[in-house]
Amino acid sequence: MIDQRLFDHYRIDTRKDLKIGKRCPRPYDTVLIDKRGSCYACECTSWLPQSLGNLQVKSLDEIINNSAVRGHLQNSIEDGSYRYCNNRQCSWLLAGEYDFFEEGVPEDRIKNLRLAIDDSCNLRCPSCRKDMIFHKEGSEYRLGIRLADRINEWLYRCKTPLKVHIGSDGDPFASHVYRHFMEHTPRKENIKYSVLTNGLMFKEFYHKVPHVIGNLDELGVSIDGASRSTYEKLRLGGKWEKIQEGLQCISELRQVSNFKFTMHFVVQKDNYHEMNDMIDMAEEFGADRVWLNKIQDWSVMGDFESQHIWDSKEYKDELEKVLQRIRAEDDGSVEDRFIECPTLISEDQRYGN
Repeated sequence: MIDQRLFDHYRIDTRKDLKIGKRCPRPYDTVLIDKRGSCYACECTSWLPQSLGNLQVKSLDEIINNSAVRGHLQNSIEDGSYRYCNNRQCSWLLAGEYDFFEEGVPEDRIKNLRLAIDDSCNLRCPSCRKDMIFHKEGSEYRLGIRLADRINEWLYRCKTPLKVHIGSDGDPFASHVYRHFMEHTPRKENIKYSVLTNGLMFKEFYHKVPHVIGNLDELGVSIDGASRSTYEKLRLGGKWEKIQEGLQCISELRQVSNFKFTMHFVVQKDNYHEMNDMIDMAEEFGADRVWLNKIQDWSVMGDFESQHIWDSKEYKDELEKVLQRIRAEDDGSVEDRFIECPTLISEDQRYGN
């Protein structure tokens, strides 16, 4: 049932007891599907790496109703131990305040379907991959198309409120698999979409997927530099003029389509000095929220230890400037918060405790 080797691989201590009184809803309301068709009960495979089943051999209904595995994971939430969760990487556990956790047992119904079915991208960021990954033909492309079709078949039958999250492994507008999915996905009142993109191809392709854009709940853009030099160094293959054009297009479309616009920055050695400039950029383009998160080791950087700048005076000085802005702007309401950085600061730091 539970594959201990997976947890050992991610260095997750399954004997721990975090003694958390509130319940994370994700193992109750979320299914993530990866590029092999494996399904997980969390936002990220490294946060809770136990598979519920595989979409190549089972239907999504069968996987969702796999009470044995899901129940085992849910029990670790209900007893407060969170023993199967990766508390070294999960943003919510690192934050320490668990804003979206619930007091009682969450409703056991899938509300979030997260797709990570194709890692094709038009960038090759050093923090993410060593080489360009792009599937336009071959076995991985064909599998991605099959998974997309099976997911869409389920979505056409789905009658309960659902949010479909597209992307996080590659870029949805660069990927031929995701484009296929978005072109054939249903437009239904009960389904909302959330898309995470690098923003470079949005202007060119968004009008070709009206069912997604028409029911778009949130659009996230990942951009790791607030200047030309930093951006083009960290987003290999990206052009500063192109991302500025994409952000302007998104900003204008948001005014008429009323979706939530978020900007994401992976804080690392070569860009921490631009954290405040990144916040300025998010304000300039009218973003609703800006996320600053610490770089994670995805085993693609040979010198990841060199990224450890968190104890340096220079980094702490820059972070303090961010904290000052948070305390000046934050009214305490989670819904109204503009700056989020749970892997950089705790909730106690946020409020100066």
